[in-house]
Amino acid sequence: MKKVKVEPLTRESFAPFGQYYEMANPDGYSLNGEIHKFYPDRISADSEHRVGYSAIVVEKPEKMIITQQEYHTTTWEMILPFDDDMILHCTPPSGGKPVPDYVKAFLIPKGTLVKMNAAVWHLAPLPANKEKLTAMIILPECTYANDCTVVDLSLDEQFEIVK
Repeated sequence: MKKVKVEPLTRESFAPFGQYYEMANPDGYSLNGEIHKFYPDRISADSEHRVGYSAIVVEKPEKMIITQQEYHTTTWEMILPFDDDMILHCTPPSGGKPVPDYVKAFLIPKGTLVKMNAAVWHLAPLPANKEKLTAMIILPECTYANDCTVVDLSLDEQFEIVK
């Protein structure tokens, strides 16, 4: 079984899959108000879609063996880990068939919002340190009902994520 080593998150390494934002340390210029500092929205969602928010709690498996992947043909997905760093595996868009030979696994620091591009293969994030991870999933409303393909990986395609 292929082993995929978790790598640190960098702008360059994550660029083929999307972007990320350190929510506790916003960058750019601020639009100062009387009470709050606002930063321009760099996480623009599609204005034609309503956004849905869903909390997820994921338990740490004994081994991080990935047997499934999913993708959304036309929609992005954002994930924000709250109480632990998370491990997120991503595989490039590939026209409806997963290509696990090109999988990468990233260590996403808690408080860092990742935005995956449409058609990037992934699955739920995994806790990096704790027994459970609580994270927020942000998607255009009804994505799971209208634009979600989950594929079982063959034994040859399955992989294990290692630290």
